[in-house]
Amino acid sequence: NGVKWIDGKYLPIEGRAFNDTEHYYDRLPANVTTNVNGGVRSMKHHTAGMQFRFVTDSKRLTFRWVPWSSSLSSDNVVQIAMSGIDVYRQDPDGKWRFVQTGRIARATGAECSISWTPGTPCLVNLPLYNGVKSFTLGIDKDAKIEALSPRRSGITKPVVFYGTSITHGASASRPGLSFVNLVGRDLDVPVVNLGFSGSGVMEFEMSEHLARIDASCYVLDCLWNMGLREDPKCPGRSVEGNYEKF
Repeated sequence: NGVKWIDGKYLPIEGRAFNDTEHYYDRLPANVTTNVNGGVRSMKHHTAGMQFRFVTDSKRLTFRWVPWSSSLSSDNVVQIAMSGIDVYRQDPDGKWRFVQTGRIARATGAECSISWTPGTPCLVNLPLYNGVKSFTLGIDKDAKIEALSPRRSGITKPVVFYGTSITHGASASRPGLSFVNLVGRDLDVPVVNLGFSGSGVMEFEMSEHLARIDASCYVLDCLWNMGLREDPKCPGRSVEGNYEKF
């Protein structure tokens, strides 16, 4: 067919902050324990914020991916945002321009093929509210893939976002329009998305995971998921936060 297939594990990826994960595309380490709520443990498989960034001399790009979950959409997250992908190109002025969305209709997987101008930088945003079991890029048989050169901004360490559904990506219409991904493109900085819908409650264990990331800065947006709980040391007295605060 004249197509060379490359496993996503060998593509330049950003937003993947840990190597000691249960699954390659997980957002948190495998040792996340019951000291964090169940929402965090289940949504660690979501690929929100993860993106491939590369340049290629191929004239056509074909993306194939298999979603982690068979639930491709939800009540407040459309199918494209939850389980699809977004493809952007970078113009000579450094701005990222939307090219195409990779739609998905079946839990068995999807394919998106795009004509490409050789030498144009490419960015691929992965699903917001689903993960990927596998991802493959098809390029021309004799083409090559390279990581992009350092950003013009000079920022090499990621901006790490930890928070609620707002951070996670609800309810963007497609992956590239979550505010974390918008910030990454507009400010020309790498990002890590650790938003967990309804579950960003600042357990102490989460501070330990975040501290492992060599970040340029942290953005904390957990207030909307936090409430009042009874102080175990003083029954009848409420303290702020559902769990231990940082």
